[in-house]
Amino acid sequence: MLEGIPRRKRRLWITAGIAAAFSVIAIAVVVIAMKPDPTYRPGETIEGLTAELARSLPEDYPRVTFTDVTTQAGIDFTHFHGSRTAQLPEDYGSGVAWGDYDNDGWQDIFVVNDVGSVAMTSDEIAASPARSILYHNNQDGTFSDVTAASGIDFHGSGMGAAWGDYDNDGQLDLFVSAWGNNAFYRNDGDGTFTNVTQQAGLDAGEGFWTAIAWGDFNRDGFLDLYVTGYVYYEYREATGPTTLQYATEVPTAINPSSFRPARSLLYRNNGNGTFREIASQAGVLDTLGRSLTATWTDFDLDGWPDLYVANDVSDNTLYHNLGNGTFAEISRASLVADYRGAMGLALADWDGDLDMDMLVTHWIAQENALYSSLRTQLIKLNPERQDVIRFMDEADRYGLGQIALSFVGFGTAFLDYDNDSRPDIYIVNGSTFQQDEDPRLLIGMRDQLFWNRASDAGFYDVSLVSGEYFTREYVGRGGAVADYDNDGDLDVFIVNNGGPAILLRNDGGTGNNWIQLQLEGIASNRLALGARLRLVTDSIVQIGEVGTQGSYLSQHSTRQHFGLGSRSAVDTIEIIWPSGAHQIITDVAANQVVHVVEEGVGR
Repeated sequence: MLEGIPRRKRRLWITAGIAAAFSVIAIAVVVIAMKPDPTYRPGETIEGLTAELARSLPEDYPRVTFTDVTTQAGIDFTHFHGSRTAQLPEDYGSGVAWGDYDNDGWQDIFVVNDVGSVAMTSDEIAASPARSILYHNNQDGTFSDVTAASGIDFHGSGMGAAWGDYDNDGQLDLFVSAWGNNAFYRNDGDGTFTNVTQQAGLDAGEGFWTAIAWGDFNRDGFLDLYVTGYVYYEYREATGPTTLQYATEVPTAINPSSFRPARSLLYRNNGNGTFREIASQAGVLDTLGRSLTATWTDFDLDGWPDLYVANDVSDNTLYHNLGNGTFAEISRASLVADYRGAMGLALADWDGDLDMDMLVTHWIAQENALYSSLRTQLIKLNPERQDVIRFMDEADRYGLGQIALSFVGFGTAFLDYDNDSRPDIYIVNGSTFQQDEDPRLLIGMRDQLFWNRASDAGFYDVSLVSGEYFTREYVGRGGAVADYDNDGDLDVFIVNNGGPAILLRNDGGTGNNWIQLQLEGIASNRLALGARLRLVTDSIVQIGEVGTQGSYLSQHSTRQHFGLGSRSAVDTIEIIWPSGAHQIITDVAANQVVHVVEEGVGR
């Protein structure tokens, strides 16, 4: 075919042909490489993308059931009155707070409610049956509504609640945050409360106030108070402009990104029944964060409580307490700034390496974060760096990442629900998307329970084998844990937006032992918030810190719970009180609540 063609031209044609063939092959490779991946939808398993993250439930998972005992316990609570009108404040409440307000040794409950639509008139608000309720624990598995007799008369668009003994009189006082005006109730010690919001200097005016975090940041023996602001909300027509979120049109009126972030508040306790707001001077205004949850924890063990704030569609913020009344913002240096939609927050030493780790719940398709502290490992490398605060998000590695992609997480807790000495996780889920068929309603989701199998294995979703409640879908928001029936295992209370509150009783069955510690400060604040605990039992060492959990608009019991497995006693309990005092107790029998009073100091 090439006969008669000069040899030089033949070589050129052959070379050109080979080059053309390689070009065709190269183009084909590029086309294949550029072929779009299968469409990813949150939570969906795609071969080569998320399949390797799937985790089958091991056969040795604990046979523990959480039973819905709401009705038989006498809880009758429905959140919100009437229909939502697609306005942001309607979609984010509300929370619950556990606390023994009458000191009878049994945990009581305060549940926050929202009277209804933001468009309600003052007369409609007054007529709304949606009340915040104080439930007294009757010590027999039931509760009584004692709100009217207590004098707690909060009736508004409630967000969160938290108990704190601000005057160290041994009686729990109550702070309630709101879209509107916050309220503070002093415990009068006889089952009644008095509203002292203005008298105590805690009236911040109208705002979109969310998280409440009690803690003695200056270690003067009196509890201070951090209250987060969410956004500067203003009414917008729900039928107005929309934004796209994962191909879904969302009214700007319910999109937090369309509102400016609001400042937060730090109230320093003056020690005389009043507070002074000092967030600006202390450096913790957090003006760039749409803040929903906050907690005090001494991350670097220097004796001074640090502050972590979980922010929605803004960077999370970690403030290091400098011990002089001010804080340094170290979020990025600690690798926890993380611009996602952060809602809930929990802290515990989940992996047993004796430093505090964090769980942060997030919006849909963003995974939850498991921030494992690197403190212990880094100090081993450089013992001179005792002040190090550094984390790594290991959610995917330990079974908490991909599995959360289809969920919007809010309230959460580390809780050793099977008493095997390893902290497990509860997550309250509920969407912020409206239902297509009825935009007056939000999309429901089921909650999740994760079992901690071991530090090298991580967490397994045991929800669907742990009780019928986990098959139901609600618009979950607040959630908190406590041992309400004093039987040695942790129970859960959940507040569902626009739906019922639920009390889940932990029906154990593992036969594992436990111990609970109720601390009372003398030189330290009376509630001992910030006290650090170290329990040694055989070769097992557990740590904890009083009042550090966070959740979402909620407060867990401040009584510290530790599972002991088959161990019948605790060898050593070491307490480092907020005052700096050290106390050691030895040979403590399991399966009891131990009341510990700070020793060696005087108020």
